[in-house]
Amino acid sequence: MEENSQPAAVSVFSGSRAACFEFGLVLDAKGLEYDRVEADGVWVLLVAPAVAEVANEELARYAAERSPRREMPAPFVPFAGSGIGAAVYAFVLIFTAYCAGIESFGINWFDAGALESKAGAAGEWWRALTALTLHLDQEHLLGNLLFGVGIGVLAGRMFGPGFAWLSILLSGAAGNYIDMLVSPSWHRAVGASTALFAALGLLAGFGWGQRLNLRARRLYRWAPLFAGVCLLALLGAGNEHVDVLGHVLGFVSGTVLGWTFARAGLPRSRGVAFQMATGAIALFLLCAAWLQALRHLR
Repeated sequence: MEENSQPAAVSVFSGSRAACFEFGLVLDAKGLEYDRVEADGVWVLLVAPAVAEVANEELARYAAERSPRREMPAPFVPFAGSGIGAAVYAFVLIFTAYCAGIESFGINWFDAGALESKAGAAGEWWRALTALTLHLDQEHLLGNLLFGVGIGVLAGRMFGPGFAWLSILLSGAAGNYIDMLVSPSWHRAVGASTALFAALGLLAGFGWGQRLNLRARRLYRWAPLFAGVCLLALLGAGNEHVDVLGHVLGFVSGTVLGWTFARAGLPRSRGVAFQMATGAIALFLLCAAWLQALRHLR
């Protein structure tokens, strides 16, 4: 092609020399004839009037695909009622602590509900749930109350209180159950912290999953997961009495669930009835687990 031939033609692109060569390749690929000329330092692609419309369409399509997408996430509208969910969480922990302290029904609640990796532990599924509501002392209880209320409010604002706490309970129980299966036979653990690190993972996984479609820097897309792992390392480790494996398993379970929610576009309903129903399911699961635990020990 002659770069300086000037037939009667229509300009379909102008820009730098490199850009003109790049966009000219698009026309080459479509079999469209063109001329590439320079005028006052600006390079221009010229085509015959008969193919100008087609050339413009092809170049516009290429430009749209070539440009980095800058999807702006829809403005986040927090769910209402997150404080109610946190209050119910606090009530469940305090009520269970009271019942365990006075040994209601004449039963040692720690023997009935603590997480134990003994032989046959796989059949005692309820311990994965009941252990989340038991605490060794007031300091243990207070720490999980404060941490749980804080992160529970965040999760409730993100997913709605009912859906959030059901998700936290299920992912925490999943972490506990795996912990019960893989830990040494002497392992025994109680505390809501596994569920609370599951809540942390839920938020991190959800944020991570939402950003994966963005053509942004990798650090930006992975930032929620990185932040969650850092908080897990900072808050989840401790002395020999801390169930670090349980914390990690809870976080991983929550991350997987949160990522799944993000990719599936959940939760879709902002209705009060949906939140009440999912919250009721969470309470039902806890009650059913404790009934099974107390019945099994009798």
